[in-house]
Amino acid sequence: MTYCLGILVEEGLLLASDSRSNAGFDQIAEVTKLSLMPPAPDRIVAIQSAGNLATTQAVITTLREAFGGGDPALDVKACRTMFEVAQVVGEQLRVAIAHDRAFVTPYGDPGASFLVSGQIAGQPPRLFQIYSAGNFVEATDRAPVLQIGETKYGKPILDRALTSLSSLDDAAKLAMLSFDATIRSNLSVGLPLDVMLYRADSFSGASLVTVRSDDAYWVALREGYSVGLRGLIDSLPPPPTVWQPNSIVPHDGVTKLPICKTT
Repeated sequence: MTYCLGILVEEGLLLASDSRSNAGFDQIAEVTKLSLMPPAPDRIVAIQSAGNLATTQAVITTLREAFGGGDPALDVKACRTMFEVAQVVGEQLRVAIAHDRAFVTPYGDPGASFLVSGQIAGQPPRLFQIYSAGNFVEATDRAPVLQIGETKYGKPILDRALTSLSSLDDAAKLAMLSFDATIRSNLSVGLPLDVMLYRADSFSGASLVTVRSDDAYWVALREGYSVGLRGLIDSLPPPPTVWQPNSIVPHDGVTKLPICKTT
């Protein structure tokens, strides 16, 4: 399984992906799920992937080899907007799935999904989620977070604490805690993580880093959050008296609850 996360805030983008790939309990490998298109002075394009690995690799390789070639159906360097980039990626996903479906379906699902993000000069950063059908949605001020893969464990903390006005540093903290929650609850998502903190108008992917289990910041963040959470729980008020059980436990050990009379 996979967990990929994209966050769009006013300062830029926070992208994070795990790297675990498994085809069974005894076939686990590390793969890159956060890929950058070749560098260009006027744009940066990042693609995060989940789903069938052969499908995602076929799409990303096709786009990389076509970069700068001028083919309007394939070349994301020729796209005028990030919306057009999302259209190109979505169409190539359709092509890859259609090409392999008849051969793959008897053995598994050829489907895949992507997060496509980046910035083109003169325009703000943008973030899209591309579904297996090739259609897509875009992150907005009201919904600045997009996720693919194993999303449910890491979503609550983002819903509680993140807005489009959050700083990029806070987005990075929350992203790491989102991954910590997911990794604690699901063995199919695992370290190392590929993380990129992109500041608007920098047009550089130099901040792409790999976070491993011994990373000092990762360790400090996890431990600090655990200690802080336990302290917060201790400081919260106890349940009200009316919540306390008013039951009688007889000598046979069977709890008898009070009988509620109805009118």
